[in-house]
Amino acid sequence: MAGTWFITGSSRGLGRALTERLLERGDRVAATLRTPAVHDDLVERYGDQIWVRRLDVCDVPDMRAAVDEAFAHLGRVDVVVSNAGYAECGAAEEVSDEQIERGLATNLVGAIQLARAVLPHLRAQGAGHIMQMSSTAGQKPYPSMGIYSTTKWGLEGFFETLAVEVAPFGIRTTIVEPGSVRNEFLANASWAPAMPEYADGPAGFVRTLMTTVPQAALCSDPAKVADAMIAAAEADEAPRRLLLGTDAYGEIQPALAGRLAEIEAQRETCPRTDADDWTAHPET
Repeated sequence: MAGTWFITGSSRGLGRALTERLLERGDRVAATLRTPAVHDDLVERYGDQIWVRRLDVCDVPDMRAAVDEAFAHLGRVDVVVSNAGYAECGAAEEVSDEQIERGLATNLVGAIQLARAVLPHLRAQGAGHIMQMSSTAGQKPYPSMGIYSTTKWGLEGFFETLAVEVAPFGIRTTIVEPGSVRNEFLANASWAPAMPEYADGPAGFVRTLMTTVPQAALCSDPAKVADAMIAAAEADEAPRRLLLGTDAYGEIQPALAGRLAEIEAQRETCPRTDADDWTAHPET
């Protein structure tokens, strides 16, 4: 069944693959990106089926305006895909203040503000679905990716909370957690200048791995990722989390199991800080 989608970061990678897949099957797409001319071929091929708008998610007032324009032009939006983002990489001591601010503004604050911008429209519709692109780095730490992981861990906490807040309005949320994908993500990562002190440690190892890994070693096909996202959006019970790729499960499951084991090991010691007159609230 054809629907209407709003996608940020639609110029390349997963955003482009999803946009193309949706248009091919007859959906309408509000495709936002920093360089609208990138979609000239899609506009020529699909005409009014695609609505293109320049958008930098760091410009919050303009993003709100773009969201309002999209809903006004299209009438309704069924699925919002918060996909814009990139990786600021380097050990914590290597990255600059500017890299930290830029990474947080794009990946974390931009995504939060997009959700805030679309919520009034989705509430008015009485339905809608927000899909937030995350990563295995949102569940497992990778040396040299601390800033990127910070943005994804932050988004995961935000969307876990948002899901509960907006469920009464018929709004669904899904955190999409792909593993490695055969796209331009690694090639477009921004790397801080390397410090020799980190060269032989975990941060240096990951830097070398990420800057030299061949595409054939990456797990997921972008078109298949797009298909899986579409299927999740159309499911009667949309998953709160959508893991994509064998490597995603292989990285996330052990990371969560390890954290759970640490928590279980402290079951007996946790009560030592309870106040003497404390009693559990009935709802906890």
